[in-house]
Amino acid sequence: MTGGALVAITTAPSEAVAEQLAVRCVEAGLAACVNVLPGLRSIYRWNGVLQREAECLLLIKTTEARFEELGKLLVEEHPYELPELVALAVTAGHAPYVAWLLASVSGGGGSA
Repeated sequence: MTGGALVAITTAPSEAVAEQLAVRCVEAGLAACVNVLPGLRSIYRWNGVLQREAECLLLIKTTEARFEELGKLLVEEHPYELPELVALAVTAGHAPYVAWLLASVSGGGGSA
């Protein structure tokens, strides 16, 4: 049982922006943890033009209950016109870790 845990994914144009977004998510209680993975290369079409950009990937550990609020924060604070935000449901996980994640996001401020 994972209690509605999610891994949300977004990208950022630099490590500095990614870290700023990560800190805001955790400080706001919308994420238990955010992993920042630099060195990503994204290839996509924007306004009809093929783009190739260096980015950072953020893996945001959150819950279904806080996902909408997380989305609002990212839309308000993200430098992109249309920030990526998708979520993957956690269908299985190490029970103590998932419990910490849920407590942290619900305001319990878990400690590991």
